Amino acid sequence: MEYPSKLIEDAVNEVSKLPGIGKKTALRLVLHLVKENENRTLSLTESLNRLRTEIKFCKTCYNISDDDECGICRSHRRDKTILCVVEDCNDVMAIENTGQYTGTYHVLGGVISPMNGIGPSELKIESLITRLSQQQTEIKELILALSPTMEGDTTAFYINRKLKDLPIKVTAIARGISVGSELEYSDEITLGRSITGRTMFD
Repeated sequence: MEYPSKLIEDAVNEVSKLPGIGKKTALRLVLHLVKENENRTLSLTESLNRLRTEIKFCKTCYNISDDDECGICRSHRRDKTILCVVEDCNDVMAIENTGQYTGTYHVLGGVISPMNGIGPSELKIESLITRLSQQQTEIKELILALSPTMEGDTTAFYINRKLKDLPIKVTAIARGISVGSELEYSDEITLGRSITGRTMFD
């Protein structure tokens, strides 16, 4: 692709490194920024700079935060007896958007994936065990809310095994058929788990 300016080309190359953005979309975004009011473009770059220099991770749960401790961990309204283990910060946002969960979280920062060179030591698993050991009188239930993949299942199995000596109830999120989907198009594993994990009809 020919560019009218090296500055445009450099900007397109950087923007296209973002997930889900190809060269054409990157070019549209860059040209949009060129046409925009200069103050808006500067405001965007300032926000991105602050994002990189000022963003923090909660010292308790490792969720993204503006402070050393996130608002969820600080809140007196959260149920401190339930701890939900998730893979990443976007999972926290997804669960929070449901409005159905009032407990606290622990963000692992990924899942065990030997193929990608990610072992338990690369994740926040030991800090989870330490946290549970120190707060076992407070935390009564641990919810494993990990993706239903081989890596997610491996991580959940590993964590469950590490917790066998702690008096904490370990649960996993339900897995089943999506609302609005056709039964015949569901894969066998999801359908099987839906049958074995069936609940009372009310």
